[in-house]
Amino acid sequence: MKIIVAPGAFKHSLTAGAAAEAIASGLAKSGLGAELVVLPIADGGNGTLDAFLADGGERLSVQVVDPLNRPIIASIGLLPDGQTAVVEMALASGLELLRSDELNPLMATTYGTGLLLKAALDTGAKRIIVGMGGSATVDGGAGAVQALGVRLLDGDGQAIPFGGGGLSALATIDATQLDPLWRDVELIIASDVTNPAVGSDGAAAVFGPQKGATVEQVVLLDAGISHFCEVIRSQMGVDIAQREGSGAAGALSAGLLAFLGGRIESGVDLLLDFNGFDAHLTSANLVITGVGQMDSQTISGKGPIGVARRAREQDVPTIALVGSLNTTDELLHEAGMQAVLPIMTRPMTLEEALRDAASLLEAAAVRLGYVLQVGMR
Repeated sequence: MKIIVAPGAFKHSLTAGAAAEAIASGLAKSGLGAELVVLPIADGGNGTLDAFLADGGERLSVQVVDPLNRPIIASIGLLPDGQTAVVEMALASGLELLRSDELNPLMATTYGTGLLLKAALDTGAKRIIVGMGGSATVDGGAGAVQALGVRLLDGDGQAIPFGGGGLSALATIDATQLDPLWRDVELIIASDVTNPAVGSDGAAAVFGPQKGATVEQVVLLDAGISHFCEVIRSQMGVDIAQREGSGAAGALSAGLLAFLGGRIESGVDLLLDFNGFDAHLTSANLVITGVGQMDSQTISGKGPIGVARRAREQDVPTIALVGSLNTTDELLHEAGMQAVLPIMTRPMTLEEALRDAASLLEAAAVRLGYVLQVGMR
């Protein structure tokens, strides 16, 4: 038996790589004796950089700022071809960098992500992949492009404040200091979010509450991004407000599309193409994936579902081990999952579940290994 072990990250507890190690360890302890191919996955969100560097490449440390403009160290990756850099926006502008009482999308900025992008450009890379997801920001990418030299000015010619709350003050865009080298770079926005930048399905309305926005703040943030997009349209001739996927990462996608060009691609498909997933599938009997929470957002195209759909195309079944399950088995089966198995063995607090995620996942893999041996007799 050949099994592909391809989980995503278990948010706030396990990286995709750590999750894959736990599953592989559990299967081995069960005595299954299968050949295991370990391919950690990501869909552009948390863990994207680790997943791309799983089989080699160079990790570079960069001095940046977090969503509240405090100095931190983050990383970018340079892939083995020497021509492709990977930026994970969550490492500079992510939710996990803030305590729950610090969440403030009116002030949170993507400036740190812009510094990561600048560092990626400085490597000489001709292709830059930007992983979107897990952001603490709803600033339309304003902070990121400011870090790259774009001046966003109010009516008095002063720089607008950082964060989604400052967008409504924008009067003039000066992009003359943007590095011309961006014209020669292939920019790929890795995301599985299809939401537009503004509106009822936009960045503020759908994702703002996850980042601490109140009902009133969602209205302000949506109006700010709408104004930002309108100024971009009127002064730059680029209309990105309703473009599919422009709402990713608090509409960071919109800002990057407007100022740097590029294109949006499925994050999980990019990674699966990169790690040769389809080639491994040709001789595989089973795929085991996993994620912290399996819900309606996962079904819309997140990493585990992308894995399952690819596997189903080659008639390989997929089983998912998950921290929690918040959707129906019918929907999951339609999306390509053969089975979804929660790893909890008893009632526990979220704190306990996060703390013990590795041991719970490993134990679940042991049990799954025992079940698979029944089918082999």
